[in-house]
Amino acid sequence: MPRSPLLRVYYDAVCPGCRRDRARYERWAGELGEGVQWCDVTAHQEMLREKGIDPRAALLSLHVEEEGGRIREGIDAYILLMRRVPRLRLLAWLIGLPGLKPALRRLYDGWVRRRLAREGRLP
Repeated sequence: MPRSPLLRVYYDAVCPGCRRDRARYERWAGELGEGVQWCDVTAHQEMLREKGIDPRAALLSLHVEEEGGRIREGIDAYILLMRRVPRLRLLAWLIGLPGLKPALRRLYDGWVRRRLAREGRLP
């Protein structure tokens, strides 16, 4: 079986829900998850800056770096991750639909801002 290209995921490891989502992803991905490197945005701020990513933006939205260096953010980052897991591929396709994607983006952005504000971490 050919190796999937490496993905580097910049996520909020301080967030309990984000850590649970990561653990669930790793469980569902199995061996496919070995091609994913998880990086805490709070611990890798300088690396983010070097890649042109504002650490504040990385805290507010999931960022995924593809092997070639291309950065995907928000819903597009989730789609990229989900496409690797057979049980999530249909959901990845669904959330990428043109009519649904912008609405999900607004909901996601609002949810993250409320969570960070509640935790006193909103930049």
